[in-house]
Amino acid sequence: MKKVIEHNSKIWDRKVEESVTYTRAVSSEVIEKSRRGDWQIGVTADKQVPRSWFPESVEGLKVLCLASGGGQQGPILAAAGAEVTVVDISVKQLEQDQAVAVRDNLKIHTVQAEMTNLPMFEDKSFDLIVHPVSNVFIEDVHPVWKECARVLKDQGVLISGFMNPALYLFDEQKEDKGILEVAYTLPYSSLDDEKADPDEALEFSHTLEDQLRGQMEAGFVLTGFYEDDFGGGRTIDRYMKSMMATRAVKFSV
Repeated sequence: MKKVIEHNSKIWDRKVEESVTYTRAVSSEVIEKSRRGDWQIGVTADKQVPRSWFPESVEGLKVLCLASGGGQQGPILAAAGAEVTVVDISVKQLEQDQAVAVRDNLKIHTVQAEMTNLPMFEDKSFDLIVHPVSNVFIEDVHPVWKECARVLKDQGVLISGFMNPALYLFDEQKEDKGILEVAYTLPYSSLDDEKADPDEALEFSHTLEDQLRGQMEAGFVLTGFYEDDFGGGRTIDRYMKSMMATRAVKFSV
């Protein structure tokens, strides 16, 4: 696990330097609109999270943006009035949030940490967790759901995005050429894939039981769901939705 985290941290630092999509911070114009109450965020590639998944105002809410560096969700929520903490394994991703905070006079607390282990936070510290597609970079998602349940207040909300495991059935290199060819059994692991690019992040598929029932077993009740894709940018978008998002509420038992 430690080697996976170290590898993926370095890859995401490099992605920031290359300015790939998920490392590009929001503009000052977006921040100004957010200050006026006109804001949206995403936790998947294309769709925006329904505003009905949030309270009418996030003013004063303690929000954890988990594995969410890059200067996107965190700054928007901070501009809307939330007390935001951003956690990520990539230093350079966190620097994107810090840069927006300096540029637009926002208060954002950043912490370099892995999403499965959050000892720096006390129990029941947050009102809301925003967790965009990222647990694909860890082998076991259950510790994520357990830590989210621990650090959320009772009836706190977890909004998370994740991959449909079926995405990992196909040969990615051939998909880039417009060909969908089943090449793998599930669950997929980059560690077992001889064709995996060593210069890319290590990825892992997870069953829907682990993603959905895993949240329930951690103490969450699912109250919202939608599917998404890459906005037409990938061959697989013609055939299926490859991402999904959930809204879950923590209830103590």
